[in-house]
Amino acid sequence: MARGLNKVMLIGRLGSDPEIRYTADGTPVANFSLATDSPVKRGDSWESETEWHRIVAWRRLAEICNEYLSKGKLVYVEGKLRTRSWEDRDGNKRWTTEIIARDIQILEPKGATGASQSTDLEPPPPSEDDVPF
Repeated sequence: MARGLNKVMLIGRLGSDPEIRYTADGTPVANFSLATDSPVKRGDSWESETEWHRIVAWRRLAEICNEYLSKGKLVYVEGKLRTRSWEDRDGNKRWTTEIIARDIQILEPKGATGASQSTDLEPPPPSEDDVPF
């Protein structure tokens, strides 16, 4: 029997400090936004295109996020994609897609400020010879 695969791996910067909340039974859950950048060719030049991701961490990982992460930090996030729906106060159906984190690693030294740190993690844009079409 074939199994499905739902795995997400991201490297990006936090767009906000994590928000931690607790469920009715006291389980911690943290939420934050993560920005990833990709090179995109527009005309004759390359530009950076930002994609925003909603990250959710549960239990001990949520507490760690709350303690060590802050806006601008460069992190690696591994988890699974989940789309859920609910009804808002006006009775409208709403949807959101989020990454349920299983592992989060800080990719900067302690005390580094996110926005001012440069990184070599993003590869240079491909040359036109690398594009197969």
